[in-house]
Amino acid sequence: MRHVTWRPRSLRTRALALLAAGAMTLPVVAATSSAAQEPAPQQDDDYSILVVGRTLGFRHGSIVPGTTAIIQLGEENGFDVDVWDPAQPTRTLPSTPFTSAADLAKYDAVVFLSPVDGTNNPANAPLLNDAEFAAFQGYIRNGGGFAGIHAASDTMHTRPWYGQLVGAYFRNHPANQDAKLVVADRSHPSTAHLETVWNRHDEWYNFTANPRGNVHVLLTIDEKSYNPGSGTMGTDHPMAWCHAFEGGRSWYTALGHTNQSYTEPAFLQHILGGIEWAAGAAGGDCGGTDWEHFEKVTIDADTRFPSELDIADDGRVFFIEMGERRQASTPANLKVIDPATQTTSVVDTVDVYTGIATGNAQEDGLLGLALDPAFETNNWLYLYRSVPGSVTCPPSDVPGGSCGVNRLSRFTLGADGLADEKVVLDVTVQREQCCHEAGSLEFDRFGNLYISTGDDTNPFESQGYVPIDERPGRQPFDAQRTSANTNDLRGKILRITPTPAGGYTIPDGNLFAPGTAGTRPEIYAMGFRNPFRIESDPETGALYGADYGPDAGGPNADRGPEGRVEWNVIQPGNYGWPYCHGGAAYRDWAFPSGPAGATFDCANPVNESPNNTGLSALPPVVDPEIFYGRLPFASGGANLPDIGTGGAPTAGPVFRYDPALSAGLSSRQWPESYDGQAFFGEWGRSSNNLYTFVLDGERQVQEINPLFHGVLNPWTRPHEMVFGPDGALYVIQWGHTFGTTGVSTIQRVDYTGGPTCSARDVGESTVVIGGVDTGVPNRVGGASCSINQLIDDDPASWPNHGEFVRHVEEAALYFVDRGLITDRQKGTIIRTAAASDIG
Repeated sequence: MRHVTWRPRSLRTRALALLAAGAMTLPVVAATSSAAQEPAPQQDDDYSILVVGRTLGFRHGSIVPGTTAIIQLGEENGFDVDVWDPAQPTRTLPSTPFTSAADLAKYDAVVFLSPVDGTNNPANAPLLNDAEFAAFQGYIRNGGGFAGIHAASDTMHTRPWYGQLVGAYFRNHPANQDAKLVVADRSHPSTAHLETVWNRHDEWYNFTANPRGNVHVLLTIDEKSYNPGSGTMGTDHPMAWCHAFEGGRSWYTALGHTNQSYTEPAFLQHILGGIEWAAGAAGGDCGGTDWEHFEKVTIDADTRFPSELDIADDGRVFFIEMGERRQASTPANLKVIDPATQTTSVVDTVDVYTGIATGNAQEDGLLGLALDPAFETNNWLYLYRSVPGSVTCPPSDVPGGSCGVNRLSRFTLGADGLADEKVVLDVTVQREQCCHEAGSLEFDRFGNLYISTGDDTNPFESQGYVPIDERPGRQPFDAQRTSANTNDLRGKILRITPTPAGGYTIPDGNLFAPGTAGTRPEIYAMGFRNPFRIESDPETGALYGADYGPDAGGPNADRGPEGRVEWNVIQPGNYGWPYCHGGAAYRDWAFPSGPAGATFDCANPVNESPNNTGLSALPPVVDPEIFYGRLPFASGGANLPDIGTGGAPTAGPVFRYDPALSAGLSSRQWPESYDGQAFFGEWGRSSNNLYTFVLDGERQVQEINPLFHGVLNPWTRPHEMVFGPDGALYVIQWGHTFGTTGVSTIQRVDYTGGPTCSARDVGESTVVIGGVDTGVPNRVGGASCSINQLIDDDPASWPNHGEFVRHVEEAALYFVDRGLITDRQKGTIIRTAAASDIG
């Protein structure tokens, strides 16, 4: 049998024969295919597929050219093609091939090419009669592969099992037109050749139900890019998907109505990749949006006011608790969860200030945590906290008022807790009024440390609009003194490079060069209200952040827009607060009751507040990548409709796939399909509030996909999200309204779909070990792998026979646990391995 590797091949550089110059004598569509592709070596024919084009209802004109194209793909890519379609008499088999599961087993995949049978009217006979259908079910359940093209979703409506296999039933479609497709998985063989956006012309199906959650979505369509007609799917409209199903593989694409489709190289590679995956000739994970392949594990069930977490390379989960509320000085905990025992202990405490409480706004305390990039060797960690005690207020705040500092310190973690504090940076804050401290810490891949700070301004006397009260003594109600002040560290994202001695230097490229009058060189970006969470892409170093907005429920002609929030790829610049936010400008306002002044100029903002100690002419406002808020998209309250309404954004991490982590059955790592996607949560909702953002090469959001909607709920106020070194997602679930007491938890979300197998798995319908046929069906388990793929029977892989047998036992148990083979079949597999001379 083939030597197994659980490390997937690089599909984006995989040779694509039909995209080579002259392949199939068709033009290459350069706009939709990857560059630098080379011809693939010719394969000997080593597997077979069956193409079913038979129809009992409406017949698509593209069936014949589609059949021709698939036959030619077989000739060029090493597989034989049989056809069952009486309407093509020179090609068709003389009689039904669906005689028994055993007879179908000679095919590695069965391809349904638009075989409409008219069973959307239950009075019509289905494509397969009862005996044929039973043979087909047996074939799939014994490890067979299925690939459906276009109207494969418009057949056998009266057989629910088939609906589960194909993933969804066709409902209707508008007229053929151009539309924008977005690639959700750039690692699967059917989509790896595509860029993030694929613009093409076709007939676009609506389905009776959204299959996401039951299948792995490969492609979605943007309904804003075309007229979807009646029966629309809304913001989440899958168009191609795959999944492991009852022991077999299933892949489907809704594309392929037009004859022209079967002359397009990008589309032909799409269906080739789907056929290859279904047949086992190409690897690829198909569990990324099939929610049964995820498990939510509570690793701390009772924490109090947790703020931020970070995970060491050895798996220890460090997190901080803010401290008890409304205290001039109170201990706040640094805690750690032991990965071996899953127990939580207090590492140490630091004293913090939590004294301000305006309504539910209690935002001081132990706020930020980051492990040093070299934590494994130096044991350094950074904390950002509200330090007890008072300091002299700066000129921008109330003279002689109450002020303190939020302090960034480096500690060394030793056997007795925290030691050797090095004060890195102090941010002076007022302590007469609440709110908005932010305090997230994040290292980038270059060793720079980002610190987010809030506007330190009370928003509750501005009627839900911008707090820009310039009256004497009202400094805590004027965000111009902080967020719009180039000489103040509040309302900013700061970037510094910590030094071994405990200080810091200023990296190149911050917003203001060192020595610029009226500015602070630590400022990376300005104009934020409360950038509560920031995250850096571990591969590129790009920074992502979300910023809270004000609370107004609707726009006011004299004040400005309703409350809106933002998510951005953060670059040096001015993000607008308090003059502009959420893609709109506010108006100047004379407190307490008006009149309204001019609308602020987002292109040329000017800070004329008497509380400003920095520059008056500010950088132009950066337009938000995503904004939404109190009003829906249809009312102009968002630039994209996917998230809906809300007001509490949580920026999550960018996932990066590590092939080395997925080399075992117990791996928790999320699948490669999520590589490069940014995660996001709406804190204000308790369920159906997690999303992933599909980014293109320019880091522009091309699609927002729901994550775990309908499952794994509740997600009561997702407070922090981090991917650990094990590839699992760790989440702080705040669990209750901010400012109230309640139970918070730490969750870990594991991917349980198993490894991604790339070894070819064709020509064998039963489990074969060392050349001996066990007779056990070669079923597919998890999200990708068959039994033959998981069992590595290459003698060179094993130092001794005992290790090989234990490996086989582990693989067999994996399938028993998933209900795909019996204990007796497991025993047969293990006995065959034990009787072999492998190892």
